[in-house]
Amino acid sequence: MSKRDYYEVLGVSRDTADRDIKKAYRRMAMKYHPDRNPGDAESEDKFKEVNEAYEVLSDAQKKAAYDQYGHAGVEQGAGGHGGFDGGFSDIFGDVFGDIFGGGGGGRRRSSVQRGADLRYNLDLSLEDAVRGVEKSIRVPTLVGCEPCHGSGAKPGTSAKVCGTCGGNGQVRMQQGFFSVQQTCPTCRGEGKVISEPCSSCRGQGRVEQVKTLSVKIPPGVDTGDRIRLSGEGEAGSHGGPAGDLYVQVNVRQHPIFERDGRDLYCEIPISFVDAALGGELEVPTLNGRVKLRVPAETQTGKLFRLRGKGVTPVRGGPVGDLLVRVVLETPVSLTSRQKELLKEFQQETEGGKQKHSPKKHSFFDSVKQFFEDMT
Repeated sequence: MSKRDYYEVLGVSRDTADRDIKKAYRRMAMKYHPDRNPGDAESEDKFKEVNEAYEVLSDAQKKAAYDQYGHAGVEQGAGGHGGFDGGFSDIFGDVFGDIFGGGGGGRRRSSVQRGADLRYNLDLSLEDAVRGVEKSIRVPTLVGCEPCHGSGAKPGTSAKVCGTCGGNGQVRMQQGFFSVQQTCPTCRGEGKVISEPCSSCRGQGRVEQVKTLSVKIPPGVDTGDRIRLSGEGEAGSHGGPAGDLYVQVNVRQHPIFERDGRDLYCEIPISFVDAALGGELEVPTLNGRVKLRVPAETQTGKLFRLRGKGVTPVRGGPVGDLLVRVVLETPVSLTSRQKELLKEFQQETEGGKQKHSPKKHSFFDSVKQFFEDMT
């Protein structure tokens, strides 16, 4: 999906003054801040979009590049892979961190930051979810650059103290009677600058890579369960610790079984003869077939419980059951002889309707009484 124009995001025009851009950003950021919209994913996305726009339009060099080349001119600097607090935590703290209790203020933010957490959606069959399985997954992420060991500087060189702020990460500007402290525009609050960036990571200290990981899925997991792989998220910046990877489980629909917690359900078709006379049915389970004895005169919808044939809960506890519902199947494609036999059976049972069809008799008695009460 293409990004919206940054000026449109903040609701300003291209000739708007810097102070008015800042006012617009503050107004929009306060409107969509997660603290004011708890649990609202749409507001969180807008909040990230607003901060990404301001990160570019508040920086003179990035703004000039954006005005000339659009998003392509700043794609390395804006947004990125830094997660929720990635590229704009310094802006948030400077502009209104004191309102929500954020850090920021006049302190230099540390350049060492923890990597972002990642989520991987893993689809499993019901069999794998119940029994447990080991899966190999491929995760696109950011890893530490090997040539520069994550420093961002060309091998053999190192970052130097910023000459603009003297390593403080902040500069003080005089505006009339007021002295305002702002993030250093040269080092962006890090206190250091890289004069010779690493050619492999272009000074970022991290590179994109697809990692192959092995994930052990414990028996009994269900849709919505998460498995945490510590340290398998994005690499931290400037030597910071890596984030975590959360594997989100989704169990696919099964053609035979339905799951409800630790119990499984299935429906088994049963013939008219087996239902009336009784019989033995073969019932599928996740561990093979078992025999089910159906008593005579079984009605359609009857539920049978096979204990211990369900799911072992992932958090412990007794094994669930398999509940089998028998459904009477009406015979089709009857031959002439079969139809004759059914007609004979009908004639044989007509004299004892109440005896042979107690539910039907009881139902129509209730209907008759209902209409009598109405009159």
